[in-house]
Amino acid sequence: MREGPIRIGSRGSQLALWQAHHVALLLRGQGHGVEIEVIKTTGDRLQEVTFAQVGTKGMFTLEIEQALADGRIDLAVHSLKDLPTELPAGFALGAVPTRADARDVLVSKNFAGLNELPPGARVGTSSLRRRSQLRHVRPDLEFVEFRGNVDTRLRKLGEGQVEAIVLAAAGLDRLGMTDWVRERLEVEVVCPAAGQGALGIEIREGDQEIAEAVSFMEDCATRFAVTAEREALAALGGGCQVPIGVHCRPLTGGQKFSILGVVTDPMGDRMARSAAIGMDAVTLGQALAADLLRQGAGELFAGIGIG
Repeated sequence: MREGPIRIGSRGSQLALWQAHHVALLLRGQGHGVEIEVIKTTGDRLQEVTFAQVGTKGMFTLEIEQALADGRIDLAVHSLKDLPTELPAGFALGAVPTRADARDVLVSKNFAGLNELPPGARVGTSSLRRRSQLRHVRPDLEFVEFRGNVDTRLRKLGEGQVEAIVLAAAGLDRLGMTDWVRERLEVEVVCPAAGQGALGIEIREGDQEIAEAVSFMEDCATRFAVTAEREALAALGGGCQVPIGVHCRPLTGGQKFSILGVVTDPMGDRMARSAAIGMDAVTLGQALAADLLRQGAGELFAGIGIG
């Protein structure tokens, strides 16, 4: 057993701290001492600036990875969808715990679901992926740039700034803030971001002690699914602000997995969609990306800043 406490680095948002404390609780259950260090990231400092203006590469991870490299912390807990598809040299994904609900949800005070929103209804989201896919289904909606933590977005919704917002189901479920969740959008309607709903435990590459300490959290099915999703995203050349949705899940029996990929142009006018089934995560993700590219997916997000 490790002599000193395991130090976890985390962003200071309510959701990030929930995730860090969740992992801390699991580690303490294994007999480890644990401390949490809150680290402010670029993304946290620029809450009122749109993702498109600042870019997204490492905006929620850079400072945390610096602390990890410097030895100030021993591991970091991330929302996996925030992690770049290729980790910087010197870091590794030590564990991927069991995934929560990967879907997006429609949150509204007054309307029961996506189809119940009136023409011209304002929908708050900071995600180009969500906006473009929803535009494809409901081109009559008006989309409003929404940033800030979950509390801030729910407050703005409550004030009537918009009729609905779209958020990740996992975050609201983890925080117990589901009172206004009206519809869990099936992946065939709005395909989630790669890694959505999953946590990533980032460690220093070669740190065997910490690797062994976190290994009990690993879920093989989740690791397969997110590996395939991230492989597809990398092969498409897209970051987290490009309108790419990709979702992988096990089929009955668990030997094979299905993967769905959706790429739209920013306005949602054109869409490429593909699906595949396979038993190797890397091959499955690459095959999906290759088919989407054959359909012209690259042209759909050409010119959008890669995050």
